[in-house]
Amino acid sequence: MAAVSEWTGAEARALRLASRRSVRTFAGDLGVAVRTVTNWERLGAGTRPRPDTQAILDTALGRLDQAGIFRFEAILSRSGRAVAAEVQGGPRAWEYETWAEDVERAVVAASRQDFVVASDLLERWRTRWPARELDERGLYLFARTTALAGDLLRDRGVLLGPRSAVRSYADARSVFDQLGIPRRVAQLDLSLAVVAEMSGDLRGAAARYDELSRDDRLSGRDRLRAQLWVGTALDKQGLHEAAMPLMASAIRGFEGLDEPEDWGTAHQKLALAHRGSGNLAEAGRLISVARSAGGGTSPLHRVRLATAHGHVLLSDRATASEGLAVLGKAAATAATYGMSHQLRSIDGIRKDFELGGGKAKFG
Repeated sequence: MAAVSEWTGAEARALRLASRRSVRTFAGDLGVAVRTVTNWERLGAGTRPRPDTQAILDTALGRLDQAGIFRFEAILSRSGRAVAAEVQGGPRAWEYETWAEDVERAVVAASRQDFVVASDLLERWRTRWPARELDERGLYLFARTTALAGDLLRDRGVLLGPRSAVRSYADARSVFDQLGIPRRVAQLDLSLAVVAEMSGDLRGAAARYDELSRDDRLSGRDRLRAQLWVGTALDKQGLHEAAMPLMASAIRGFEGLDEPEDWGTAHQKLALAHRGSGNLAEAGRLISVARSAGGGTSPLHRVRLATAHGHVLLSDRATASEGLAVLGKAAATAATYGMSHQLRSIDGIRKDFELGGGKAKFG
């Protein structure tokens, strides 16, 4: 709700324009003389209506719909008088609109791994107002902004610490919990489990994924992703046979939901489980399915798929040189976009290969 601390002629003029009324009609609505309104607009910020008229203007402002409030604040902003029309407890309506637009722009930039642009769009809002000055709409936008910032930090491999993915996710989760939005809370629980897995806590991550795969707060797609990631965490522990049925079940689920990118990713992860168990023929078949699935075109998706492909190729002496070349291209792309976690993963695969004397290690 917009509120003016003290009305001047400038705010009165903005209110008339925002309500789309002529001087005569506006004066009639307020119960003042046409000459009074004319003087307000002529003198602008240099005149202040009487106390009783201040209250009348407050009432007229309160009758504006959301579109009218947006026009009122935009007019004041353009005239350099926005400070005189603060929203009680936080941003003005037009700032909320801009904030929401920047969040969506950041989502698009993040999908392209344009971390600099996405971070700039988010950081301009994260510390603009103390949380106590935000209403529910502001808190929701703050939580979304903070969660997206966590995604950027995770994709860049900044997992732990005071300015990290885990800190951002925890802060966003707290706000969504305060707002009573259980689906968002559960999604952040899932993101925190991903960070745990990426940080090496495979057992803890597998247990949390398993819980979330049955959590009704999540969508069907997110529950399937949690199930798939249980398999991933088990596979990384060398429990390939236990991982495979979970991954295969997730593939069937994604097919039923018509989620081609998730379906392809699940084939990629199942391919790595078969590689780990030494079944290179099946691993090769599955990675070919993943590569032909389409759906994901982001640099991060391409790097993950190329890393899995290179890992499978490296496991066969006949295709090892090709595998090294594929991993080299994946590393170059990861370096270009600042994907430090992916670079560490690629380096680990290469080192294992070198330590094995040019022979792949399984499990």
